[in-house]
Amino acid sequence: MNDDPNKDFKLVTEEIPDPPQQGTVSSGKIIHGKLIPPQQQIFLFSADEWEAFVEEWLHFQKTQYSLVTRLSGASDMGVDVAGLSDDKGFQGVWDNYQCKHYGDPLTPKTAISEIGKCIWHASQGHFKPPRAYFFIAPKDCGMSLKKLLLNIPDLKKKLFEKWDDWCATSITSTQEIKLEGDFLSYVDSFDFSIFSFKPTLDIIEEHRKTPYFVARFGGGLPDRPRVEAPPSAPDPTESRYLKQLLDSYEDHEGQLCADATDLAKWPDLLQHFNRQREVFYHAESLRNFARDNVPQGTFEDLQDEVFAGVIDVESATHDDGFSRVNAVTQAAAQLPLTANGLISVTKIQDKKGICHQLANDDRLTWVKS
Repeated sequence: MNDDPNKDFKLVTEEIPDPPQQGTVSSGKIIHGKLIPPQQQIFLFSADEWEAFVEEWLHFQKTQYSLVTRLSGASDMGVDVAGLSDDKGFQGVWDNYQCKHYGDPLTPKTAISEIGKCIWHASQGHFKPPRAYFFIAPKDCGMSLKKLLLNIPDLKKKLFEKWDDWCATSITSTQEIKLEGDFLSYVDSFDFSIFSFKPTLDIIEEHRKTPYFVARFGGGLPDRPRVEAPPSAPDPTESRYLKQLLDSYEDHEGQLCADATDLAKWPDLLQHFNRQREVFYHAESLRNFARDNVPQGTFEDLQDEVFAGVIDVESATHDDGFSRVNAVTQAAAQLPLTANGLISVTKIQDKKGICHQLANDDRLTWVKS
C-alpha cells in the first residue's frame, strides 16, 4: 500500500505575462521617481526638520512679525518657534508655535503638559504670555484635543483635573510644580483662549508661496510671468551697464557716443543697444522670480556660474569693446548650465542679460584701458 501524502500534488507553472503598458515615461520621473506629496513627505521629517519647516513658513508671515526665532534645547521653556511683533522680544507681543513631530495625532495629555509649562514660565516672568499659542503636528491634533481647544472652559477644566498626572512633574526637572497658592490664582485667571491649533494642510499651502517650498518638496518651479518690455527712458539702475555699452560703441566707431541719441547715425548699433536692454530686463525678471520662488542666494549662484563661464572670454584680446560684448554674451548663451535650481526656467536671454548685470556691477568690463 502506497501512503505517500504527496502523490496527488504537483507544481503547476505558468508564464507571467508582460506588465501592462504605462505609456511614455518622462526624464524627470526616471531621474527622481514618483513625486511624493508634501503632506506625506512631512511624515518622514525629523523633529529638527519639522521645526525648520515651520520656521520657513513663519519667515514669510512678514506682515505679522518683525522677527521669527527658533529655540532649541532643554531650556527652551516650551517655546519652539516664536514670531515676535515688536522690539520688546518675549516681554512684548509674540506668538508661539509649538511643533510636535509624532507618529500619531496629538493627544490632550501632550497638549495639556505643554500648556501647563507655558503658564508656569509666564507666571515666573520668564516671558509675557503669548498673544497666541498654536499646536502644529504632521498628523494634526486628534479629535479629542481639537474638541478641547475649540471649547475653552473644557480645556481649562481638563488642565485642573489632570495637573498632578500630566503637568506637576513634567514642567521642570528640578522641582514638582503644585497647583496651589498664588500660582493657582494665576492659572485660574489665565486667558486659555490663546491656545489653538494650525491645520497642517493650511501651513503647506502657505509654505507653497515661500521661496523654500520647491527646495524642500520638489515638484518643479511655476511658470515665469511674462517679461515686460524695457521702459522707453532707461531707469537709473541701468546707468552703469548702459555707459559700458556706449563706451564699447565709441571704441568700435572711434567717435563720441555720449548717450543713446548718438546712436541714430548707426542703426545697427541702435538695434543692438535695444536688444541688450531687453535681455537685461529678462535677467532682472529672473532675479525677481528667484526672490519669490527659490532660497536666497540661488540667483547669485547663477550669476557666479555665468561669470565663471565667460570671464576668460572677457579677458581675452578683442578688436574693440563692441567685439568683446558680443563674444561674451554669445559665450554666455552657449553655457551648458546644469546645477542651479533656476535652470528649468532660465532662457538664453537671461544668460545674456546676466552679463549686463555683471557689467552693471563692474565685474565685467567691455573697454579695457
